[in-house]
Amino acid sequence: MSRNDASHDGETAGESTADREANDAPEVGDPPGDPASSDGLVSRRNFLEGIGIASLLGIGSSAASDDSLFQMDGLKPVDDTIGNYPYREWEDLYRDEWDWDSVSRSTHSVNCTGSCSWNVYVKNGQVWREEQSGDYPRFDESLPDPNPRGCQKGACYTDYVNADERIKHPLKRVGERGEGKWKRISWDEALTEIAEHVVDEVQAGRYDAISGFTPIPAMSPVSFASGSRLVNLLGGVSHSFYDWYSDLPPGQPITWGTQTDNAESADWYNSDYIIAWGSNINVTRIPDAKYFLESGYNGTKRVGIFTDYSQTAIHTDEWLSPDSGSDTALALGMAQTIVDEELYDEAHLKEQTDMPLLVRQDTGKFLRASEVSSVNSSADRPEWMMLMLDSDGRLREAPGSLGERDGQKDYSKSIELDFDPQLDAETTVRTEDGNVEVRTVWAELKDELATWDPETVHDVTEVGKETYQRIAREFAEADKAKIIHGKGVNDWYHNDLGNRALQLLVTLTGNLGEQGTGLDHYVGQEKIWTFHGWKTLSFPTGKVRGVPTTLWTYYHAGILDNTDPDTAAKIRESIDKGWMPVYPEERDDGSRPDPTTMFVWRGNYFNQAKGNVAVEEQLWPKLDLVVDINFRMDSTALYSDIVLPTASHYEKHDLSMTDMHTYVHPFTPAVEPLGESKTDWQIFRELAAKIQEVATDRGVEPIQDRKFDREIDLQSIYDDFVRDWETDEEGALAEDRAACEYILEHSEETNPADSDDQITFADTVEQPQRLLEAGDHWTSDIEDGEAYAPWKDFVQDKNPWPTATGRQQYYIDHDWFLELGEQLPTHKEGPENTGGDYPMEYNTPHGRWSIHSTWRDNEKLLRLQRGEPVLYLHPEDAAERGIEDGDTVEVFNDLAEVTLQAKIYPSSQRGTARMYFAWERFQFEDDTNFNSLVPMYMKPTQLVQYPEDSGEHLHFFPNYWGPTGVNSDVRVDVRKAGGDD
Repeated sequence: MSRNDASHDGETAGESTADREANDAPEVGDPPGDPASSDGLVSRRNFLEGIGIASLLGIGSSAASDDSLFQMDGLKPVDDTIGNYPYREWEDLYRDEWDWDSVSRSTHSVNCTGSCSWNVYVKNGQVWREEQSGDYPRFDESLPDPNPRGCQKGACYTDYVNADERIKHPLKRVGERGEGKWKRISWDEALTEIAEHVVDEVQAGRYDAISGFTPIPAMSPVSFASGSRLVNLLGGVSHSFYDWYSDLPPGQPITWGTQTDNAESADWYNSDYIIAWGSNINVTRIPDAKYFLESGYNGTKRVGIFTDYSQTAIHTDEWLSPDSGSDTALALGMAQTIVDEELYDEAHLKEQTDMPLLVRQDTGKFLRASEVSSVNSSADRPEWMMLMLDSDGRLREAPGSLGERDGQKDYSKSIELDFDPQLDAETTVRTEDGNVEVRTVWAELKDELATWDPETVHDVTEVGKETYQRIAREFAEADKAKIIHGKGVNDWYHNDLGNRALQLLVTLTGNLGEQGTGLDHYVGQEKIWTFHGWKTLSFPTGKVRGVPTTLWTYYHAGILDNTDPDTAAKIRESIDKGWMPVYPEERDDGSRPDPTTMFVWRGNYFNQAKGNVAVEEQLWPKLDLVVDINFRMDSTALYSDIVLPTASHYEKHDLSMTDMHTYVHPFTPAVEPLGESKTDWQIFRELAAKIQEVATDRGVEPIQDRKFDREIDLQSIYDDFVRDWETDEEGALAEDRAACEYILEHSEETNPADSDDQITFADTVEQPQRLLEAGDHWTSDIEDGEAYAPWKDFVQDKNPWPTATGRQQYYIDHDWFLELGEQLPTHKEGPENTGGDYPMEYNTPHGRWSIHSTWRDNEKLLRLQRGEPVLYLHPEDAAERGIEDGDTVEVFNDLAEVTLQAKIYPSSQRGTARMYFAWERFQFEDDTNFNSLVPMYMKPTQLVQYPEDSGEHLHFFPNYWGPTGVNSDVRVDVRKAGGDD
């Protein structure tokens, strides 16, 4: 029997519970059509909208007993529970839980990196229960079993499928934004109103005032592509997300020339030494924590570096607790120990890094071949050919430098050396400008590290001198060492310096490009495996208006006018030079319109907004229309104008993948969408049809795009939406499942060009499939019998790193980096008095009981904590303020005050007010939220293009390089509610 059948056939349906238990696994399928249309089954839509739901909520059995919908085994109302009980005993109802009509494979489309395959059991048209599928194929028997994957959040997703907060019909706001006053409207009314507005904007030339915000494609690429595809066809703006959430580690593109590339978590087991640095694995990486925990049985030493005694710290062999925001200083101190005691990998440094490159002492710039007449360069761009000294003191070009490469990534060249460069050297060179003193980057780095001696590091971090130096030695001497790097380092203003300092440790010790090594940064599902298929589905025109959301918000929320003069000047310079884009773009007359329209789907922009006081007061009033596509009433939906009901994760076709494993698996519709819900793909497809209808009725002519060589044709926008642009087949992409097949067919990972093997959607329904290849945006191959580990293309195959120097680049000679003294990794204190002059630091880490705001309002999970927003305080901080556990307190600064419950937290450091993030606005009594206390600010070094004229190394690309939204470096104080200021 095919696993794609809608339900069990007659023989299977008649199996006893014992028969089913004898089977190896439930028969998992992808039910075609409407699961509720089968004979004898009650429509889930009618059941939950009828009187049955009232009975489940306790409204009375007499009304329920009159309703034919309620005639379902196991749900009959009982008038006399003693004399006339329909069950022999309570075990019968329990056994019924293990009886089902069909099983579908699905997952949970949230930004958690988990990407866990689940079986969804359906009975009488309802999701009856769910469980981890447990059938990931093993690729290496020496590693722990990848099965099962899941967590307590996924285990209660059914609560959302049928939740009270589920949006079941299109809604239009009738009160003020955020007031919660709505009226139900029809789909045609909703789509017509949106379409009329969109056509007006495009006709007026304000297509770049239309924004689309949705996060993380890897968690559900078809749903991501649905709105992105329409926005792209309209000439609108697609927003970044990875940098906006402060998830992007900017040090990685700075040093390694690429966005995060990580080992899959199974590779942790291959390590001899792991430092979990600001990554609370046991809380935020629950499906993968087993690899970290089980590595201990394999002899791996595990060190935790956290400010608090976290849930991961308790499972490490040693715990270091640097002061908040001092991680960079600690990493530099460890690097100083490794360098001072000559524990570094010299061969790796000479070949793989910029350490032997020469730096001019007069300008601080790299010495280039174009500046030295004695160097006869054959490169097309000798000004980007860097120089080294060989062992005889002769100047030699560094092979693989940008000057001889065709673009950022060029594997036709090699960084392999046929000479031995001097690592530690300084000399005088005759240049076109005369004699110039030069030194190697290594010599410069040693001077920088020398300032981070044990006394200084201890003073800054309060970590014991002998302790951190011993950890540094152990790390350097381990055969295979790894750092798991998390958001605890990434939330700070100087996060780029922190990233670069941690990266330096793996570079110095040569822990890159082999199994069990590297620096793994998992914050969000930042990379998508099926890249080409997703990209062309999402952006069919190939011409994309992308914008860094942090900068867009900063600009349009009026924050630019209130920042410090130097930062404001650099922001304006970056925009004027075209390094960072802002939309709507400036018009010929020098004016710049405000944004007018915002579509949000699969995300909660309004709730997650740093500087959300300015967002609410300055940005939101500029938007004439905010449309939220959502399955629940979250904070963004509450502050929208029209809310459209979308299908839940158990009601649609899509794909799921993550860089924490090398598998792809599907969403399939276990049940029909509740109420009038539609899938994201259906919603944007129908909106495209309505736009085309309105434009045709108006006779709207094609509009020439100001920026790109294309026309925006609203009279064909639906036809273009459903057309396969690769084959030009009309109507080929009308359905969600066809879009899934498109992604799999057009991606190297699932349909390799040099192989007859191909992964189809049906294959993923059968079982999660390990990817066949790694596309060219990954840095290693997927190898049989090996966990994926990055950087092999560069370390083992000697291809140039995609940086200006062709190497791991720790010295950045961009003018802004030189001006700010950040050409090398260094430690800096963050901005002072951000939020005001207050004594406590405010911290908002990821929590155990939600994935961002998803599940923050889930009743089951709220029962596992205190049921409401909580502020964690050290006992001594609380005592000084007369605060006891459970008291209602106000945490405040110059921006806002937020009322919530206090929890005494002895594991914390003194001086830290910690609120695990993502609570919805409506969960606070004063309509504030965790971000109300957080201003928005940007670091100028994250606004640059490098090289300035061409940008091959650093250039704005959504979610690859751009300014990050920063959450920490904020000052607050706390008082008991009703107390004095």
